[in-house]
Amino acid sequence: MKRRTVRALAPVLLLAAVALTGCSSGSGDGGKAKADAKPLASGAAEAPGRTAVKGGTVGGSGSGCELPVDFELARHWKAKAVVPDEAGSEFAALSRQGPVAMVCEIDAKPAGHIGFLRVWQGDDEGSTARRALEGFVKAEENASEIAYAETTAGKLAVTEVAYTVHSKLMDESRPVHAFAVATPKGPVVVHLGGLDATEHEGMLPAFELAKGTVRLG
Repeated sequence: MKRRTVRALAPVLLLAAVALTGCSSGSGDGGKAKADAKPLASGAAEAPGRTAVKGGTVGGSGSGCELPVDFELARHWKAKAVVPDEAGSEFAALSRQGPVAMVCEIDAKPAGHIGFLRVWQGDDEGSTARRALEGFVKAEENASEIAYAETTAGKLAVTEVAYTVHSKLMDESRPVHAFAVATPKGPVVVHLGGLDATEHEGMLPAFELAKGTVRLG
């Protein structure tokens, strides 16, 4: 299975950071994020009247990314494994956010969108999904309007979050969605960004498909 290192991806990720302001340094405005947290209405992430067409499954051997979970991919989205840099290294901030590290990047460009579903994994085998997701959001710079919800995918407990990230460079805000599950190998966070609010909305069906079909691998 071909894997990309974050060092090799650095030029792409740095450009994405300018366009998306999605790569966090880990410092963030944690106090503000915690204060702004509120419950997320059930189903709030869903794009009304839109359902993603299934295009395969990611997580198992030969799927592009071997993960502690499996979930369905939207048609034409392409998954590639990522090897995160060691904590404290030059590029660690690009591949680590809070308690988790990026292990898989699922590209929406072949499906006509500008953005990614990114999968992050932590090594704390005792962590709950909620704790991992709160740590992830706390490490996001300029996060606000944070809302959490608890749901299930089959019998698997899922914690999801919706929030807004403000780009000082672009002087605009964009929505973000993520969900997390606990696994015997540590928590997994699946995160959806996007170039802007329009792109994000267009990719929400793929996010909902992943969230609704996630299961332990």
